Amino acid sequence: MRFADWEPHYTAILEYFGFEREADEAAAHLLADLAGGRDDVGLLEALIRGRAVTVCGNAPCLPRELDRIEGTVLAADAAAEVLADHGIQPDAVFTDLDGATDAFIDLSLRGTVMVVHAHGDNVPLLRHWVPRIPGPLVATTQASPLPHVHNFGGFTDGDRAVFAADELGAASIRIIGFDLADKNVDPLKRGKLYWAGELLRLIGYDL
Repeated sequence: MRFADWEPHYTAILEYFGFEREADEAAAHLLADLAGGRDDVGLLEALIRGRAVTVCGNAPCLPRELDRIEGTVLAADAAAEVLADHGIQPDAVFTDLDGATDAFIDLSLRGTVMVVHAHGDNVPLLRHWVPRIPGPLVATTQASPLPHVHNFGGFTDGDRAVFAADELGAASIRIIGFDLADKNVDPLKRGKLYWAGELLRLIGYDL
């Protein structure tokens, strides 16, 4: 998705949550500095283009849906650890790092692409985790893209993975482990799930 097409939705999200664009932009610049020019977007695209892709969210239903996985596996944040616990190595993890553990480092060592997202509220996590990631890295932002910091569209870890799969040419996208109607979450998370649904509908996925 071109940033010009994404920007109106991004502006609406900022207004809805009261987030500051300047904070997102500062975090993106920090991530660029921490990444030091590392950019494995070509590897990510090779894993996705022309292939069946399964995007795994981290809803409680995920373990019951693992038999639906096919093709390239993209995990949303802590879903990566659920997959690993079931013997499945995700090809890529889309994360703002709030669910990161040392299991992410282990996956990175084994070649999983870490697609790390910068936003205004995760600067300490970026500083802690990005220098520790030994394997393939792709940096993303929800604000204006920078050299080696990409914006594929999307807002939460899960819908960003779907947007990236769509943007990078997946032949098909299967979505599991998503529960956008989950009532057992706090109001902020409920708002994020609402926006995930709205954004996914933009590219043809009505969950």
